[in-house]
Amino acid sequence: MSHIAFVALGSNLDNPRRQVLRGFAALAGLPGTRLLARSSLYASAPVGYVDQPDFVNAVVQLSTSLTPQALLQALLGIEHQHGRERTFQNAPRTLDLDMLLYDDLVLHEHGLTIPHPQMHLRAFVLQPLLEIKPDCVIPVVGSAASALSACRESPLQRIREDEDVV
Repeated sequence: MSHIAFVALGSNLDNPRRQVLRGFAALAGLPGTRLLARSSLYASAPVGYVDQPDFVNAVVQLSTSLTPQALLQALLGIEHQHGRERTFQNAPRTLDLDMLLYDDLVLHEHGLTIPHPQMHLRAFVLQPLLEIKPDCVIPVVGSAASALSACRESPLQRIREDEDVV
């Protein structure tokens, strides 16, 4: 059985644009998974720990036969392959992959919450998500477009895929 999942990608170390593009390819190569859509790349200021470089962000839509737990493990594996180190919360990172949505599932278990608990507060997630799914509804929250209009974060800048961002 196939499920629809949305995954956010972010990077601010070691050529972030290239890291996100490599992340697209890694996600497309997951077993039982097909990349259906991917957003443009966006530059955004860091949130939380602000003494670090800006981020490159994007969102993908996947069709997958993986369970939410198996998909999470695959995402963590891709992060590890890309050199992700978890030194402290909101630390700079080579590649960050966050499962945003999985069908219309609402799930709270150790290590996995769907929908992502902060996604409705993050313009760097909502804007690329709405680019590929303009009518997106976040379970329990409501319209992603309404959530974006309520965001207080700095605006995003769309970047070209051939543009270096450091």
